[in-house]
Amino acid sequence: MALHFNKIGIIGKYAAPTVSDTLRQLVRYLQSKNIEIMIDEETANVWDGHELQVADSEALGTCDLVIVLGGDGTFLSAARTLCHHGDMALLGLNLGRLGFLTDISPDEFEVKLDRILAGEYLEEDRFLLHSTVIRGGEIVDESIAFNDVVIHKCDVARMIEIDVYIDGVMVNTLRSDGLIISTPTGSTAYALSGGGPLMEAELNAMVLVPICPHTMSNRPIVIDAHSVVEIVIKGTGDAQLSCDGQINKKLQLNDGLIIRKHNHMVRMIHPADHNHFHILRAKLGWG
Repeated sequence: MALHFNKIGIIGKYAAPTVSDTLRQLVRYLQSKNIEIMIDEETANVWDGHELQVADSEALGTCDLVIVLGGDGTFLSAARTLCHHGDMALLGLNLGRLGFLTDISPDEFEVKLDRILAGEYLEEDRFLLHSTVIRGGEIVDESIAFNDVVIHKCDVARMIEIDVYIDGVMVNTLRSDGLIISTPTGSTAYALSGGGPLMEAELNAMVLVPICPHTMSNRPIVIDAHSVVEIVIKGTGDAQLSCDGQINKKLQLNDGLIIRKHNHMVRMIHPADHNHFHILRAKLGWG
């Protein structure tokens, strides 16, 4: 039987001892299929004497498939790092809690991978966001996010004030604890906690969700993913930019931010029986 993925990379939750047992089982399984295996540098640090090929992010990008062992946070980091390798796909093996992105459990991975390697799988492309911070007319930071870009207050117990524009048109001046700009992937994360809508994963849209707005008429807005969101930091509250809750940048008064759809996509692989609404029911405890 011809395998659909012949060169597979592995990324584990960094420095997590709970990864080791599943990691060893996965490697033994892949070796039994005569698959070429690469393991990323950080994961290799928690497994002595593995004798596997250790790879940086560029080398991992040459794989047909990269399997991520961990929770959604590990998957988010891998997606941002590897998204510019267009032919490579990502698959999540859940060692975390909710696991919206890592949708295969450790006790079933061999059965699921048997079918995936045989070509029985679902594939989808999901987009990321690109954020640019402009200060004094110069770009001072560029970051990408798979879930969301968040502008929020820092440690002070007061609101921040921002001007929000969409495609050059003034939307409002928002006084709140912050603003979440989310992809459909991120609609089950912070945006959901902020009262935002759940969006189907491949929807070409993003949502703006105010965080505890001072004016209750400020509601979440769903916009086309090709729209350009511009934000200007106003007022006196200390503000910060956060991408996926993992990349943080302190913002200053009059800083400008531009958030738009990133020019690379994340290619995701799911088991053939994957269903968006089944995942929602299971993870959110719906009846």
